[in-house]
Amino acid sequence: MKINTRQLVFMALLIALSFVGAQLKVFGTIAFDSLPAFLGTLLMGPVAGAIIAIIGHLLTALTSGFPMTLPVHLAIGLGMGLIMVATWYTYVFVKKASNEIVALIVSVIVAAVFNGPILLLLCSPLLIPMLTWPGVIAMMLPLALVGGINALIAALIFKALPQSVKNQVASVNETQSWQS
Repeated sequence: MKINTRQLVFMALLIALSFVGAQLKVFGTIAFDSLPAFLGTLLMGPVAGAIIAIIGHLLTALTSGFPMTLPVHLAIGLGMGLIMVATWYTYVFVKKASNEIVALIVSVIVAAVFNGPILLLLCSPLLIPMLTWPGVIAMMLPLALVGGINALIAALIFKALPQSVKNQVASVNETQSWQS
């Protein structure tokens, strides 16, 4: 990923917005910190989105006092980064097979499913000693719901942005994938 100053500044802005979203907590560390990461993913690609997501989650956990320990939150942050990668590739693949609206809808669904059940199952070896299985299962729906809302709002913003703005922050590869 080749990055220019404009893209770096835009990533910094999205990270700052992640911190703002981190203050809007729904339950524990479940917050609106991933909305900027989903938007960054759609605009700049999976690497930028993953960086924004990881830092955004760590900011949320930091403002909550790392309730599940730093190592667990680092693992969850990496999982959030992988969710951005899955969201990006879902968007690109579905857009090539269909259209942008369908690609955004499917990407939001994938984001919600990965953000809830899949992320919790991947992190379950770290979470079960603290939360037990009923606790992990109880967190799946709120995580999926809030993650889906984050992704949906990001998709709506992405769709509403003029092409000129998208061109200013996207790298060449990402520009080609959502213009075609």
